[in-house]
Amino acid sequence: MDFGKIIARVKAILSTPKTEWPVIAAEPATTQGLYTGYILILAALPAIARFIKDSLLGSGVLGVTVRIPVGAGIGVMVLGYLLSLVVLYVLALIVSALAPSFGGQKDTVQALKAVAYAWTAYWVASIAVILPWIGGLICIAGLVYAIYLLFLGLPHTMKCPEEKAAGYTAVSVIIGVVLSLIVGAIVGAIFLSGIMVGGAMHTATITSSDGSTVTVDKDSALGKLAAMGERADQASKDLEAAQKSGDPNAQQAAMGKMMGAAMGNDSNVQSLSADQVKTFLPDSVAGLKRESLSAERSNTMGVQITTARGQYGDGNGRNVDLEVGDTGSMKGMMAMASAMAPESEQQTDHGYQKTYTQNNRLIHEAWDNTSKSGEYGVVVGQRFSVKASGPADNIDQLKNLVNGVDLDKLESLKNEGVSKH
Repeated sequence: MDFGKIIARVKAILSTPKTEWPVIAAEPATTQGLYTGYILILAALPAIARFIKDSLLGSGVLGVTVRIPVGAGIGVMVLGYLLSLVVLYVLALIVSALAPSFGGQKDTVQALKAVAYAWTAYWVASIAVILPWIGGLICIAGLVYAIYLLFLGLPHTMKCPEEKAAGYTAVSVIIGVVLSLIVGAIVGAIFLSGIMVGGAMHTATITSSDGSTVTVDKDSALGKLAAMGERADQASKDLEAAQKSGDPNAQQAAMGKMMGAAMGNDSNVQSLSADQVKTFLPDSVAGLKRESLSAERSNTMGVQITTARGQYGDGNGRNVDLEVGDTGSMKGMMAMASAMAPESEQQTDHGYQKTYTQNNRLIHEAWDNTSKSGEYGVVVGQRFSVKASGPADNIDQLKNLVNGVDLDKLESLKNEGVSKH
């Protein structure tokens, strides 16, 4: 297994898809070769990231950190991983079978190429699931880019006319979603764990103007993803030039630029120190006194983040958690996720949850009437997240906790630790 080739292919399909798809379509391949030489490695990323999130880091649910036992977490990881490999092949078979309906040619290996290499964007973005709730939005950004890659790739791999690629892509994506839901239901049923993913995104119109050009609205979410691809393309060229020069300093700088571009950044970003972030947690806020404080800066799977957590109490046994996080190297992906302006709302007999944008800040809130607890989070400067969670009289108390943090000062640091390439 040549990891150098895998990294090169990931870099190429994400940064220069228009020139990489013809190369992919023309190169000889087998189903076994695609799995052993690429899919088995990349498809493991979301499974590993989810295990780290669910069993090691834990998830905050209404003020309580919930962790799946390591044994069960490993079981979920392995089963989900194996089923994802099966689903990928089944989807490739369906994409191949659909080809004649859209003027293309049936070819299972080419269909597997199309699905696997397009899905690279989602596999890479799935690393962000280890972040607080914003990680899910970053995964959505990766999913959108994966759909875009599939749209670009089908005319090359399946030989369908470009004017039919949009419909071909739409049908393939719908089938893929259904298959993924089935897999989720199977894993959930076996391990008695429920997983809910919600969100919405604005659509972007993709217009094919000729054989190789795709035009998108530069202000749309997809347009921002295309801009990311252009930055990665330039970073790739700089890296190639640096490698030819033999200058180790230039190579290191170019590699940093390449990694930043892959994360959606047009610059290098270092998250704030733990000491800096914890200063945003006040000694007391909204009538509650801080009873504990912790902060850490970590680098997991290439993602650098800093998080500070404080627990606040009223002296009568009621405790609420307040958390401030800096997404650091994921700043670019955070900005793209925020740009999608996801808005959703769900009402139940027991409460509600909703995500919306207000004053250019992404906000998520949830409330449970039965337990009288909830959570309220806001993204500041398309980089920082602030969240309060736990028992309260009403959601407004949690909002007051978040607003007790100096959000304007935090936003003023959005370019702190940022150095241009």
